[in-house]
Amino acid sequence: MKAIIKKNWAEPYRIKSVELLSMKTAAQRKKVIKEAGYNTFLLKSEDVYIDLLTDSGTSAMSDRQWAGMMLGDEAYAGSRNYYHLEETVRSVYGYKYLVPTHQGRGAENILSKVLIKKGDIIPGNMYFTTTRLHQELAGGKFVDIIIDEAHDPKSEFPFKGNVDLNKLDGLVKKYGAKKIPYVCIATSVNMAGGQPISMENLKKLRAYTKKLGIRIIHDMTRVAENAYFIQQKEKGYADKSIQQIVKAICDLTDGATMSAKKDALVNIGGFMATNEWDVFEEARNLVVVYEGLHTYGGLAGRDMEAMAIGIKESVDDLHIHARVGQVLYLGQLMSDYGIPIVKPVGGHGIFVDARQFLPHIPQEQYPAQTLAAEIYTESGVRTMERGIVSAGRKANGDNYMPKLELVRFTIPRRVYTQAHMEVIAESTAMVWERRNKIKGMKMVYEPKYLRFFQARFEPL
Repeated sequence: MKAIIKKNWAEPYRIKSVELLSMKTAAQRKKVIKEAGYNTFLLKSEDVYIDLLTDSGTSAMSDRQWAGMMLGDEAYAGSRNYYHLEETVRSVYGYKYLVPTHQGRGAENILSKVLIKKGDIIPGNMYFTTTRLHQELAGGKFVDIIIDEAHDPKSEFPFKGNVDLNKLDGLVKKYGAKKIPYVCIATSVNMAGGQPISMENLKKLRAYTKKLGIRIIHDMTRVAENAYFIQQKEKGYADKSIQQIVKAICDLTDGATMSAKKDALVNIGGFMATNEWDVFEEARNLVVVYEGLHTYGGLAGRDMEAMAIGIKESVDDLHIHARVGQVLYLGQLMSDYGIPIVKPVGGHGIFVDARQFLPHIPQEQYPAQTLAAEIYTESGVRTMERGIVSAGRKANGDNYMPKLELVRFTIPRRVYTQAHMEVIAESTAMVWERRNKIKGMKMVYEPKYLRFFQARFEPL
């Protein structure tokens, strides 16, 4: 009898409620994408078949989270759900003080106002759109200190979210440590393709910054996914649980911003956390101005309860192995079709390299934006651009010209099946077959801030 080698995995849950999907015809899809200015953000959700626009707030909550919603204490002040959330953040992540916000960018806004002065330099392992904007609005300047491998979609280096300590040291020598209020570290770097930072690199960064009195602020939106890659790829962590690794990551930082709409499995919510009383005190004052009282921060009590439960579920090994496993499965399907993707596959989605997919379209003609529109037209699958449009403009009006020009296929947690992954890969392969006939686009409307959300385009 032939020995059975176990290759497959199954989701660690069963489905008890479903939302029915519908598919628009090809003619209907062409019409609605044109009406949306060829911007997938401007499509109506009812016109989308499989929605991979983002994993932010789009995950499925568990029965325990839904039950927790019924325990919402909607008192304006002192909600018991706030204290449950505070206790959970301390026990799972280790941060002393909690300031809830309506979502991650609310936390970024408050943190930037508290810590950044005009002329400050904020190094980080690759920019994120809202994070950099809040830093700039506060008078600071973001500087990328990620390793060079992160800008190479073909590099198979396993920890492309690592910081280049020589780049950071160069900034310290140029500007001085007092001009650097903190180093901004994202776990699972979104714009690089969901790439993780290693524990070894983070420990070296902590040792360097500690000598100079520079904080490390943790963008912990996808920290559990980062922990998965440390567990799987970094020596010495194979026998550690996801929860243990997450706590070890947080212990190497001084504070954090969190969009709980990703890892923490809720549809709305976030927080700022810190280990410094003075920072907490100022943030607690500002949250009243911008979000709401410090014991609700713009959230209903039921939302805070769902977040507290979701945080605990997010660090469960079975959950995170299935979550990342689905992403890896789609990545393998894409590779089998010959579609150029960022490698190694990251934790929250597949990033297709639009430069390689559409090499005949120059970056000024928005190849990633074009490809996202083509994929929707082909199949009703909604993705999003992560390239020159997302990068935006410098203070002098020039476009940022990122090395990575990507289309992001972001997988919501606990929402789609492996059959959906197969449809997504096949649909992208159909566009790949006719790629030489695709032409670029021009931008016909550009908003002032974060243009990728609302810009409009026309085919050339």
